[in-house]
Amino acid sequence: MLSLKWVFVLQILFTLIYLNTPTSSSDPLVQQRLDKVQHLPGQTFNISFAHYSGYVTVNEDSGRALFYWFIEAAEDPSSKPLVLWLNGGPGCSSIAYGQSEEIGPFHIKEDGKTLYLNPYSWNQVANILFLDSPVGVGFSYSNTSSDVSTNGDMRTAKDSLAFLLKWFERFPQYKGRDFYITGESYAGHYVPQLSQAIVRHNSATKAKSINLKGYMVGNALTDDFHDHLGVFQFMWSAGMISDQTYKLLNVFCDFQPFIHSSASCDKIMDIASEEIGNIDPYSIFTPPCSVKVGYSNQLMKRLIRVGRISQRYDPCTEQHSVVYYNLPEVQQALHVYADNAPSKWATCR
Repeated sequence: MLSLKWVFVLQILFTLIYLNTPTSSSDPLVQQRLDKVQHLPGQTFNISFAHYSGYVTVNEDSGRALFYWFIEAAEDPSSKPLVLWLNGGPGCSSIAYGQSEEIGPFHIKEDGKTLYLNPYSWNQVANILFLDSPVGVGFSYSNTSSDVSTNGDMRTAKDSLAFLLKWFERFPQYKGRDFYITGESYAGHYVPQLSQAIVRHNSATKAKSINLKGYMVGNALTDDFHDHLGVFQFMWSAGMISDQTYKLLNVFCDFQPFIHSSASCDKIMDIASEEIGNIDPYSIFTPPCSVKVGYSNQLMKRLIRVGRISQRYDPCTEQHSVVYYNLPEVQQALHVYADNAPSKWATCR
């Protein structure tokens, strides 16, 4: 039988071993607890749900890590589906737009410091996972600088799949949960390609952790022909451009690629921009943001080409996000790595 002295020594030894074991990296549940957000700066209201944010490394060799913000359902999250939200751009943050301006619970007031609770948040009916993808977007980063300039749809889908597989290990209670992928704009490419990657992965591995049930995309960038038709017709039907300009857009820009359009298409797009004036095309009855005086001048070329279509009711909400997410105390609360944070956080890159 061990003496009390040796029992005491062994207890100290086991305690030291435990304290020096990197449990956060080896135990997913420990990392889940570390990712839990305790309180957000500017939050003056109580909430009934938990939320988590942090990083998931998707490629060890290059040091690529994607940033996420997971917000559980307001009521009975264990019975609700899991929804992944992806913004487009390409290069726009799901935290900036999806969470802060559109479907998330934490919206930002005009001072850029105070939050208010969005009563129409999707977390009223589902658990929402916001992902900044690909690397270089929002707080997502890579230790290999060339990764940012060589992003592409195929690698984005591969990294997003790697993220999900690791995320489900960190949150095992959501394995097998009904899972949906949603997004807008260039997510018209991201969402179906990620869905395809998941289906192929599940088929090859017989895995069941990602129980993909479906996907949906709003204002999707799909192909140039159909996207042109919708945008031009909307502006014309809303009285934002003249009959003559609408006809010329269909003549000179029909079947034209967004990025490599012809000189004649560029010219008529400039005319359309002048006719639109200082109107927010995403909310045409909303007064324009005063800090965006020149917002519409290059509207057609800057927004249609990249396909970033988002609904904004307060035309200045993008500015509020820029202020809020650049606050050091906000980044600390969201577990942003100080060494990897961008020198200036931006909604789109």
